[in-house]
Order: sequence, then C-alpha cells, then structure tokens
Amino acid sequence: MRRLALIAATLVTALTAVPAAVPAAAATRGPVRINQVQTMATHNSYHRELTDAEKDVQRKTDANWWNLQYSYPALPSQFSAQRVRGIELDVFPDPEGGLYTGPLVRREAGLPALNDPALSKPGFKVLHWADHDYGTNCSALVTCLRQVKEWSDANPGHVPLTVLTELKSTDPAKEALGGAKSPAWDTKLMDALDAEIRSVFGDDRLITPDDVRRRGLTLEQSVLRHGWPELSRSRGKVMFFMDNQAPELQQPYLAGRPSLEGRVLFTNSRPGRADAAFVGWNEPAGENTAQIRDMVRRGYYVRTRSDVPFTEARSGDTGRLRAALESGAQMISTDFPVVGLSARHGSDYTAELPGGVVVRCNPVNAQSGCRDQALERLR
Repeated sequence: MRRLALIAATLVTALTAVPAAVPAAAATRGPVRINQVQTMATHNSYHRELTDAEKDVQRKTDANWWNLQYSYPALPSQFSAQRVRGIELDVFPDPEGGLYTGPLVRREAGLPALNDPALSKPGFKVLHWADHDYGTNCSALVTCLRQVKEWSDANPGHVPLTVLTELKSTDPAKEALGGAKSPAWDTKLMDALDAEIRSVFGDDRLITPDDVRRRGLTLEQSVLRHGWPELSRSRGKVMFFMDNQAPELQQPYLAGRPSLEGRVLFTNSRPGRADAAFVGWNEPAGENTAQIRDMVRRGYYVRTRSDVPFTEARSGDTGRLRAALESGAQMISTDFPVVGLSARHGSDYTAELPGGVVVRCNPVNAQSGCRDQALERLR
C-alpha cells in the first residue's frame, strides 16, 4: 500500500507541475497564429561591400576580412525577389549627426569623407563596423524602415515582417586610432530608438509586447497561456526584436518595464524571465534541434541561423539548414536566400523553404488545418 501511495503522490506532483492553461500554440485546431508559421530572413540585410581600394586596406588590417565579402540588394528587393520575410539591421546611435561620415578605412585608402546627407542628420545609423566595414544599402535607420513600410504598403497581405535589431557601438581599437566614438547605450537612447521606429510605423502597423501581453500576466505567461496574435489580424504588420543578450544593453531597455510595457522591441530572452517571448538561438544543429522544438511547442518565437560565413557556401553542406527547418524556429536567417549568391564561394548552396515557398505552416506547431498557400494574400 505504501508503494501505491508513493506512486499516487508522484503522479499528483507531476500533474500539478503542468501549467493549468494549455498553450494556444500547442492546439491542433483553431485560427493560425503568427508563431505557427516559418519564414526565411537575411543576415545583416543592409550590408554592401566596399570599394577595391578599401578592401585592400581591410585585407591588411583584418585577418578575417574575407567574411565581409557579401552584398545585399535594397530591402524591398529582398522581400519581393529573394522570398524573405525577415531582415537584420545593425544600429549605431548618432544623436548629434555626422559621427560616421569619415571612416578610417576610407582615409587609409586615400578616399574622401562620405557625402551621404543621411549620415549628417541626427538619428540612428545602420552599418556593420564603424570605420572599417560601413557599406550599407540604407545608411539611416529611418531610411531602412521607410523602405520596409513602402513595400508593406504595396503588399498589405504579407505575413508579419520581422526586423532583428542589433544595438552596436564603435570599436575601441578603431577609436584609439582616431575613429568615431559612439555614445553609450542608455535608457534615453533606447527611448529615442523606439520613438524613431514609431515615427515610421504607427500602432496599427506594429506588433509589440503590449499586443501580446494579457492583463495581470507577465509577457512570458501571456505567450505560454494564451499564445500570439492571430495571423488573420496581423497581416501587413511588422515585429521588432533585439538581438543583443548582454545585460548592459538589455537592462536599460527593461528598466521599469519588466514585461516590456510600452516598448517596441521584444528582447532576446530566455525561458523563465518575465520578458521571455522571443528567443535567439543561433545554432540549430545537434542537441539544439530538440531544444528549439521544445521552445516552439511551448509558445516562444525563435530565431536561428541556417548558415555561417561562409562554411556552408564553400562546402554546399545543407545539414545546418535542415536542422533549422526541422527545429520549427519561426525566423531562419541566411546569407544565401536565392540561387547564385554562393557561387563566388564555390557552391550552389541556397537556404530556402521547401518548394521555394515564401512562408510555410510551421512543421512543429502548425494547426492541423493550416495550408501554406493560404498564409499570405498579396494579390
């Protein structure tokens, strides 16, 4: 009898450990939600290579110069021709304007300062590495966002576009050589970042933590118990994520807002935190596949990568891509979304969804009635 009582007690303990509410993301029927689809995204979506003279400087001063050799077309072209629904933007603060107009790499290549008017204006700038790898197809954040909005306006039936935002600062080594020195990210700058995003996208075009969080619950509790917004009410909208995990960058953004109250970005969090809704998990292979699948099933929105510069492009190996697809991560970032981009590296590696579709029902948590062809309504 004591053995039976012990078994019964164990079962009771196990059952009470299960959340009282079944996550909406785990349901097999009902409306499709925005975390129940899967799309491809581009990595460093703004990036452009520099001139040959500047590449010569990079080659002499940077042992890893080779991994800067890739370029993207304008953002609208990526959405239309490269079949992606997510982008990544690296953002530098420039509250006074003009901070990044004279990159050291140009000076060392014997070239004049940049004359891009957008760089002279106050606001946030988009580039990879100040003073060394500044090439970009939209130098000001507002320019990038306006391009996204113009494409969205022309294609209002798209699934939500995802914008991964990495908050960056200038390189101390370049600063010591006379390069630009960016101001430290603080709550004031992050408030300004939110305001700049909102200057382009109104509340009706954004999906923010406030749109997901339920009254009386943390953001994480809301996601796990009630799920994400329905896709039918979310087409034509945009979501912003913070790529950074460093506490010194997340804490100023979360200050006084533990569940991202009033914020635009979803922070790169981890299960168990009040702000946990979005999780960046770059490695999808090996044991990580099951880890990501578990998070997706529970209701988190996950970003992973299908390739890294330029391993897959050189080998043609698709193992990492297959793992990313099978993981169910909703946002899969690549440098090679279409055929031809990897040819310069010696392969035909291409990272795309099966069948070349733009969006598909998530292989891990999609509703039983989900159909790929019904997810977007561009025409």
